Amino acid sequence: MKRLQDIDVNNKTIVLRCDFNVPIKDNEILDDYKIVRSLDTIKYLLERNCKIVILSHLGKVKVESDKLKNSLEIVAKRLQTLLGTKVLFSKVIMNDALNNKISSLGPKSIVLIENTRFMDVPNKLESNCDDNLSKYFASLGDIFVMDAFGSSHRRHASTYGISKYIPSCIGLLVEKEVENINKYVMNAQAPFTIVMGGAKIDDKLELIGKLLPKCDHLLLTGGLANTCLKVLGFNIGNSICSKDEAILSKVREMLVTYKNKITLPFDVIVTNTYNGDYINQKRVNEIDSNEEIKDIGGQTINEYTQIINKSKTIFVNGTAGIYEDNKFANGTKELLRVISVSPADVVVGGGDAASAAKNFGYFASFKFVSTGGGATLDYIINGKMAIEDDVEVL
Repeated sequence: MKRLQDIDVNNKTIVLRCDFNVPIKDNEILDDYKIVRSLDTIKYLLERNCKIVILSHLGKVKVESDKLKNSLEIVAKRLQTLLGTKVLFSKVIMNDALNNKISSLGPKSIVLIENTRFMDVPNKLESNCDDNLSKYFASLGDIFVMDAFGSSHRRHASTYGISKYIPSCIGLLVEKEVENINKYVMNAQAPFTIVMGGAKIDDKLELIGKLLPKCDHLLLTGGLANTCLKVLGFNIGNSICSKDEAILSKVREMLVTYKNKITLPFDVIVTNTYNGDYINQKRVNEIDSNEEIKDIGGQTINEYTQIINKSKTIFVNGTAGIYEDNKFANGTKELLRVISVSPADVVVGGGDAASAAKNFGYFASFKFVSTGGGATLDYIINGKMAIEDDVEVL
């Protein structure tokens, strides 16, 4: 896949796919990191007298009522403020009037079109990569620039389908994402430590399988660690874990093959299913059947800290506990604090880990924070994005 710098975009109309899927509450954008990260590509295009048509999704749109809370109009206003230049917003996604309006605009004009997922109601035209919708999006410009790394693993009309009909390339944001993943994850400097949490090991087992041969240490927390403890014969009570026998068999094999690389919690924070006020710290061999693991304990933090402090590269994905709840936030907060002051190059793999880093004030301490969650994991597993088909980037 070509880079933006490899294509002559001067005075062209560009269809730019961004990832403006930002958190919004009470009609206020809570975190504009993804919008800010898109500015380099937009400014690059403006400097070359391009007309820019921006596509993005926002939230999940499954029924008509979902459209009320997932309009990109608020994003258009924030983008205009950040750029200091006019940004037009089109509530219309697909009709001849929009084509004519875009055609009549001059160089350096910017149009943000309404949420592409509005086209999923009722027939999932966007998510199913409808060919007519893909062709329509392609008709809006001369060149397609894919700069939505967070959606780069999805074969949707606005991320993949459009690339079949006009010349395409990746934008500066996507290029930087790929460069950093390649440098700090795929070809990390040893000792390379992975700190990984999350609820379901089912979703990350393939990723773990790709990373274990590359890393020196894998520090597990959350539901991922719970499943491993269960496989090893520990009583984890009512804690979240995989119940899929095929998954459990693969985990058992993984624990045997990589027993010298995988580190599991020594102690945890538990609650009691019969008492909402009960919170206790216990060693993993002391958990009762009516208890549920919610976070890692102090000894685990200390043990993980020793490994982190000896690392030269660290990849963080997922959280240690339910960090949104102060009662179970300490594990995540402490690990991020330790990682933030370590001498290692640190990459945070988007999603919950990035949100937690921002929430606890460690965001700026890391070498790179990805805008992608699932996209980061998918790229590590497959070595390419959906838009690339069978062609590797860089």
